[in-house]
Amino acid sequence: MAERAEITEEEFRRLCEFLYRRTGMIFNEAKRYYVQRRVDDRMAATGATSFASYFARLRSEAHGEVEPFINAFTVNETYFYREEHQLQCLTSDLLGERTRARPPGQPIRIWSVPCSTGEEPYSIAIWLLQNWPEVDAHDIEIVGSDIDTQALEAARAGVFGRRALMRLPPDLIAKYLEPAGEERWRVLQDLRDSVAFSPVNLVEPDQTRPFGRFDVIFCRNVLIYFDDASRRTAAENLYENLAPGGFICLGHTESMSRISPLFEVRRYADAIVYQRPQEGARG
Repeated sequence: MAERAEITEEEFRRLCEFLYRRTGMIFNEAKRYYVQRRVDDRMAATGATSFASYFARLRSEAHGEVEPFINAFTVNETYFYREEHQLQCLTSDLLGERTRARPPGQPIRIWSVPCSTGEEPYSIAIWLLQNWPEVDAHDIEIVGSDIDTQALEAARAGVFGRRALMRLPPDLIAKYLEPAGEERWRVLQDLRDSVAFSPVNLVEPDQTRPFGRFDVIFCRNVLIYFDDASRRTAAENLYENLAPGGFICLGHTESMSRISPLFEVRRYADAIVYQRPQEGARG
């Protein structure tokens, strides 16, 4: 077990400010144990002998430590077909509205952010293949993005255990995955190739803008880790990444109405989602 670092109140405050500036996630004294454990692990991994020396290394950005440090603070708890009602809404309502509002031949773009280790974007791909009769009539782009680069590596590998697959019916596991060792399954190559994975920080416009505009964005269970200012920044960035008339799906405990006035609330039979108004719909 890593030796516990001695972190003063002032050092802890500065560390939390560093994390906030880089990720938008807010940490305070109530989260000290959570932060402390991850700092101890990173100090052990880098051979740092004091918190002061480790923090100097972190701020210098000269040794590639910022990326693994941020990775240590991300939450990657997810599984296939999570919040399935939103997937049902996607094929029952959202895609129909989007395809009717676009010129023929224009691709349908779906963004899963944060995508963690890939369960969500692969779920979207499987759901479309299984439940959308028009799937073969359209060019569909699915992009999965996350700030955690290690999670993205796992997503690209596409290997999952039983817990991640607990909601996926056995016939679909057999159809879209192959055995990859004891209690492990790998997403088939064709399906892995249908999803592009890229790193992104939602509170940095210069990182989100290059992704272009999407028809549907799944951004579930990440804004709850931000403070109000970071939530607004992330919401504004997501707004810019939505095509006019595009939709965003949040986690069931989240509400865009409490974060930003930019979006319209849309209530469907299966889910409540948020829409970027069509051009000219608002002044």
